Amino acid sequence: MRLLRERPLPGEARFAKLADGQVRAVTEQHRIDGLVGAHRWAGPPYRADFRGVKGSGAGGRARRRWYNRRVNDLSLVTGGAGFIGSHLVERLLANGGRVRILDNFSTGARTNLAFAPKFRRRLEVIRGDIRNLSVVLRAARGVRVIYHQAAMRSVPRSVKDPLGANENNVTGTLNVLEAARRCKVPRVVYASSSSVYGDRPDLPKREDQAPAPISPYAVSKAAGEQYAAAWTRLYDVETVGLRYFNVFGPRQDPKSQYAAVIARFIQWGLGGRPLEVHGDGSQSRDFTYIDNVVEANLLAGSVPGAPGEVFNVGCGVRVSLLEIITRLEAILGRRLERRHTPSRAGDVLHTLADVSKAKRLLGYSPLVDFDEGFRRTVEYFKSSPKR
Repeated sequence: MRLLRERPLPGEARFAKLADGQVRAVTEQHRIDGLVGAHRWAGPPYRADFRGVKGSGAGGRARRRWYNRRVNDLSLVTGGAGFIGSHLVERLLANGGRVRILDNFSTGARTNLAFAPKFRRRLEVIRGDIRNLSVVLRAARGVRVIYHQAAMRSVPRSVKDPLGANENNVTGTLNVLEAARRCKVPRVVYASSSSVYGDRPDLPKREDQAPAPISPYAVSKAAGEQYAAAWTRLYDVETVGLRYFNVFGPRQDPKSQYAAVIARFIQWGLGGRPLEVHGDGSQSRDFTYIDNVVEANLLAGSVPGAPGEVFNVGCGVRVSLLEIITRLEAILGRRLERRHTPSRAGDVLHTLADVSKAKRLLGYSPLVDFDEGFRRTVEYFKSSPKR
């Protein structure tokens, strides 16, 4: 097996050409077999280089770069083996694009990439960590858009490990932005969170409301937004932030102690276990089905006029935890046992998104409402071989 690499650094993914023409992402400790296509570090066909483009100075470049260059369809998705990232990768590939994944597989799973073999000639998988700038720099070469999904996503986990939240969500985001600047990547779409609004009572949440984060996770996401805004102003890197409101859907992992509530409720309900409800269950969320989040990312990666902005991504409807249980009981046709526990530190009581800005500037509109998304998610877990 002959390695194809460019002075790899310790722990960095590199590519090995196999006899059957496939390419696998290889690290010193791990191999991810059969998931990747025939691209090499040596070069995607187009570089994000705007030298010689008329009007490519600081004033005109942001407006013209999407129209005055050869088309490059290579996207980098950090966290591409995770819940949200894998859905985004699958959609980009289905649309005919090429995708490079950067994931350390700490929470991402190979099973999330079951669709990969049919796209192997247009997909690369790099096992690497966004906290390593050298790895991110190599992953960002020749990329048109970076979709930055990798993060420590859990509020309670961030409360237990605030330093880890900072390293993953602040340092990791900073590395992605810096890689975009050095590699001349035209646009970075990054995942933020509704948690930046904190627990203020005013609803719905609008992007012009001042952030008031109450958890390390929320603080780290707010810091990432500020770094992105600075990179847009100082370095002409187009950044678009998406404040996700409680994403749910197929492939969400229900087994972690930090798992999202819908996935856990469904798993417990199907398994006959009591549903653990933090607090009295009256707290409500604007739960957003995964297809809506993917659509928002695709729009944010392509629509002119969005750089430097942040957008809410939700459905604009609140559902309480008790209402989720009632819906689950109706689908399963039986009553579910409930066990109430104390409220968790860092959790907010209510969220609701005002998505009018995303509709106006991105053309975003929720494709799937909560009830349909919930039904699809229950069916997914019912048909899943492992619960």
